[in-house]
Amino acid sequence: MVKLVVCFKRRADMEVEPFQEYWRTRHAEVACGLPGIRRYVQSHTLPAGYRKGEPVYDGVAEIWFDDTDAIRALDGTAALRAAREDAARFVDGSSMRTLVTDEHLIKDGALPDGYVKNIEFVHRHQDLEVEEFRRYWRDVHGPLASEIPVVLRYVQSHCRRGGYASGRQPPCDGVAIMWFASTAAMRESARTDAYARTCAVSPDFVAPGEIPFIITREHVVIA
Repeated sequence: MVKLVVCFKRRADMEVEPFQEYWRTRHAEVACGLPGIRRYVQSHTLPAGYRKGEPVYDGVAEIWFDDTDAIRALDGTAALRAAREDAARFVDGSSMRTLVTDEHLIKDGALPDGYVKNIEFVHRHQDLEVEEFRRYWRDVHGPLASEIPVVLRYVQSHCRRGGYASGRQPPCDGVAIMWFASTAAMRESARTDAYARTCAVSPDFVAPGEIPFIITREHVVIA
């Protein structure tokens, strides 16, 4: 399957709580009408993410389809028009970024009640070609990160080759998603030796500077 990753900010005239409520309820109903959709997950930025200002995104939608043909088949459908029209009621359209990705499950595990989900937007180092970046991220960084004890689940979503067609540059080269039992567990992870080993190799494949991220609460709409 392929996965659409859609990141966005809420409309400027909308507070966080009404935004999250509308997206989780009314818009979820509309989006479920898209033909070919196999799985649909919403990740809402935690309220704590607003304490120091606006986060990079208010949320991320992950939508799975069988293949890219199923995504292209949405063009011109009444269901897609309805979803776009409804999105305009709560989403800042200028903020929306979409990636078509291949998902790689690096670590899997059970998730307890109240878990949180950290989402990072990864840009490759300028010295690396796309395939080299993907290989290093998946095969070198991935196993190291999976050794962090408090990481319950880890998924990498790599932007597909089509995102680079005709010299285009996608919004980011991939999305790293990690699940933790709590935000306290996330903080604990940064004190582990495994985390230090993971950070040590990051400059080998990630662009310099801080990696944008949001900490979220996950809502599974279609399992």
